[in-house]
Amino acid sequence: MKNKISTAITLGFALFAMFFGAGNLILPPFIGLKTGDQWFTAIAGFFTTGIVSPFLGVLTVVLFGTSFTDLGRKVNPAVVTVLALLIMLCIGPLVAIPRTGATTYEIGIKPLFPEFNNILFSLIFFGIVLALSITQSKIVDIIGNFLTPFLILSMGILVTVGLLNPTAATENTGVTAQESFIFAFHEGYQTLDVLASVIFAGIIISAAIDKGYTNARDRFKITIAAGLISMAALLFIYGGLIYLGAHSGYGFSEKVSRTELLLNISQNLMGKNGTLVISVAVAMACLTTAIALTSAMGSFLQELTKGKMGYKAGVILTCLVSGYFSVKSVDEIIEYAVVILGFVYPITFALILTVLLFGKIIFSRTPYVAAVATAGFVALLSVLENFGVLVEPIQALKSWLPLSEHQLEWLLPSFAAFFIAAAFNSGRKSHREAKVVD
Repeated sequence: MKNKISTAITLGFALFAMFFGAGNLILPPFIGLKTGDQWFTAIAGFFTTGIVSPFLGVLTVVLFGTSFTDLGRKVNPAVVTVLALLIMLCIGPLVAIPRTGATTYEIGIKPLFPEFNNILFSLIFFGIVLALSITQSKIVDIIGNFLTPFLILSMGILVTVGLLNPTAATENTGVTAQESFIFAFHEGYQTLDVLASVIFAGIIISAAIDKGYTNARDRFKITIAAGLISMAALLFIYGGLIYLGAHSGYGFSEKVSRTELLLNISQNLMGKNGTLVISVAVAMACLTTAIALTSAMGSFLQELTKGKMGYKAGVILTCLVSGYFSVKSVDEIIEYAVVILGFVYPITFALILTVLLFGKIIFSRTPYVAAVATAGFVALLSVLENFGVLVEPIQALKSWLPLSEHQLEWLLPSFAAFFIAAAFNSGRKSHREAKVVD
């Protein structure tokens, strides 16, 4: 029993640290700043997309296999490969991994060493990531047993001090409770955790197998226990950071970047010690996530190329590309990420939700393909609209779709396509059976 608890804690801490990266650190205070006295409903919105949705991703993978590939068997193999590649590029060298390096530099290094060159820092940061991710089998233990305790301790200190001694009262920013929820809900997309969850699940499941949990039922239990532990830790940290942002005293109209806000909050709470605490927290948060994502990308490239590119070569390539993009500012990375995520998120969500809800009762691939294709089509319309190239009649039609005001216009159409395809399949099956009887 004691060994099970220890394993659950190690895996839970590792999963928490994998999820808690650059976006998870800088987004919550900004949400608190923008929502002011409606910070509590903002926590609920961020909880939905930043904690519950990733947990559902992990849950779905462990229910249907040991990796995202198993989840993707519900749809066409070629579609799964393309979707997996898009997901890995988002959570890998194009967005998430570079953002870890940029955030560490802007918050952890620049305030302490203003003259330190960001290119040199990028070389050092990704050199460390490479050294710690090159040995695949030790990833979870390195993160769960060694790096995460420092991360939780440093973030726990900052949040606890802020909860006990808020620097300012909350302000009425003019945002309603509903608007607060929706804003935080959308910001939760930027954590990338829903995309990462279907990949991280495979890492955690693999670690559970290595620790002796070879039985599917036992593996399910230990993975869910780890997921719940990570959820509890994330809720405490996210909720605390949103609260700190709401009590930062900057006001709704204040022009402050996400990284500057977090840095200023820590300095206001703890003076010079705050800079040191947040530097350690940022370094640990970004390093743990970068290691996990780099390892996942290395494994993916090895599988994608059928072994022609080895794990170590994939890790090296990932570090090189990520290092190149990491010299951009955090806000620049977030800006170009919005377009990519606006397309990939709906497709991944549609796959997770339909497989989770119907994977045990509807076995035909067609409904899942229909749901994913519909979500992708509607998401593509949104991307084209953002670029201003969507013709007015189609733009009006898209705006007419339910939940479009919440940027969830893909949700109901994808489920409608799923049910129509399922009904069509069922009708064809009944027709064939009737012909056999005749």
